[in-house]
Amino acid sequence: MLGSVAEAEDVVQDALMRMTSLEDVPGEPAAWMTTVATRLSIDHLRLARVRRESYVGPWLPEPLMIDATPGPGERMELADSVSQAFLVVLEQLTPLERAAFLLREVFDYDYARVATVIDRSEANCRQLVTRAKKHLRASRPRLDTDRDHGQALLKQFLVAAEDGDLASLEAMLAEDVVLYGDGGGKVQAAAEPVAGARAVARFVAAITRERRRLGDFELELATVNGQPGRVLRDSRRAVWDVLSIDVFEGRIQAIRVARNPDKLGHL
Repeated sequence: MLGSVAEAEDVVQDALMRMTSLEDVPGEPAAWMTTVATRLSIDHLRLARVRRESYVGPWLPEPLMIDATPGPGERMELADSVSQAFLVVLEQLTPLERAAFLLREVFDYDYARVATVIDRSEANCRQLVTRAKKHLRASRPRLDTDRDHGQALLKQFLVAAEDGDLASLEAMLAEDVVLYGDGGGKVQAAAEPVAGARAVARFVAAITRERRRLGDFELELATVNGQPGRVLRDSRRAVWDVLSIDVFEGRIQAIRVARNPDKLGHL
């Protein structure tokens, strides 16, 4: 709902505190919690929209490291619903559209239950979901489902970046690839998205050279929001940045680099 770990934790804590303050425990505690957490999230999103209008540079959701304990099918479904590409697309929706769409399409609630949660009529909920689908249909990202190939491509990409091998970097990138850097105005990052294979290859090689001048870093491969990624830590083991890639038809379609320290504290 929120694209922010800290805000999600605040909402959950607020909902739990409200439950513990009730004189009588609800007959269905999980349903009560879902309703309260969803409504609090809607309120949070309305405030977040105002804040993001003044955000410095591209805005990215906070990176999530997916727990690998569920089965493959569950991991695939989870990865699709929390991928940064999908979360960014969700930003196009109003808070109510977002809530109705997620409850219906991701959590598979029937319309009667969605209506109860967001306090709207069933007919209105159907309209909200229909509008959300219309908005998302054209821009929902297409991603390869072969995770092993994605991880292998990422490794090759990182090696080529370290070597400054522009030709190899460019060969791994889609022609219309876009790189997004989120520094939030607090650390150095690309002020605007970098587009095109040649421009992205040169940019990646340049920032890799610059980073190497700053000293030793520890690179850790990771699954970031369900997609191939890596975490970079400095000599004090503080997270420097988190990179993830979207792969489609065997090439890298998007690169996202989260550098805003406010979005890395939970790691």
